[in-house]
Amino acid sequence: MSNRGKVAAGGVAVGLLLWWLTSFWIAVLVIVGVPVAAYLALDPGQRRRLKRVSRKELGR
Repeated sequence: MSNRGKVAAGGVAVGLLLWWLTSFWIAVLVIVGVPVAAYLALDPGQRRRLKRVSRKELGR
C-alpha cells in the first residue's frame, strides 16, 4: 500500500472514531478543517507548486 493509501485509510479510521465518540458535525469539521488549515499554512510558492503538480497528475 502506498503512503497516500495509508494516510487515506488512517483518515477514514480517525473520522469514524470521531463520529462514534462525538457528533457527526464535529467529526466533519475536523476531517475537513485539518487539510484546509494545512493548505492555508503553506506559503504562496508552495501553494503554486502544489496546484501545478496536481494538474499534471490529473492527465495521467
